[in-house]
Amino acid sequence: MTDKTVDNPFFARIWKTLSSSEPKALRRLRSENLAGLSGRVLEIGAGTGTNFAFYPSTVTEVVAIEPERHLAEVARSAAATAPVPVTVTSDTAEEFGSAEPFDAVVCSLVLCSIDQPDTVLRQLHSLLRPGGELRYLEHVAGSGWRAGMQRVADATVWPRLFGNCHTHRHTEQAIADSGFQVADAHRELAMPAWVPLPVTEFAIGRAVRPA
Repeated sequence: MTDKTVDNPFFARIWKTLSSSEPKALRRLRSENLAGLSGRVLEIGAGTGTNFAFYPSTVTEVVAIEPERHLAEVARSAAATAPVPVTVTSDTAEEFGSAEPFDAVVCSLVLCSIDQPDTVLRQLHSLLRPGGELRYLEHVAGSGWRAGMQRVADATVWPRLFGNCHTHRHTEQAIADSGFQVADAHRELAMPAWVPLPVTEFAIGRAVRPA
């Protein structure tokens, strides 16, 4: 593994604050996204390790990628108290490799911030065993007035403030285009629909690498 540590202290401070006070609805979605997982799991963009507490006991190992060094430090502390074995690495998703395939890959609020999500999704596809699952929880392109808000946010300050986050991405289509078969998916609001933010709607789903 190659160490590709990222140093973004401004975003790290923001994300530490946000992740420590997530809405209950979002924490419920995190738990739902990880339910039923088993075996060896790769988590992309672990952040502060918010997911770690929700992994079921049937998971035997989690390898968690977090290249931002300030967030990785917090994630390592969270890993120490996780209910399953978790190893945090500072690799990037683009550079990560493994000789042993994974049973599942988890993406939570990360595909929006990757420069080339299509490339990363193909890499994740190759890291899964045939029949392995991609579990995703991502905010995605909306419609109507919110879509317009997302486009404006993406073209102005939002990516600069929130670690390259782009809110108007067609992530579910990108997953399908990368060779996955979406087996189960739906969308939910983590905040009321009237809240004027570009990231209130989330896509949660399970996609499979065909056997």
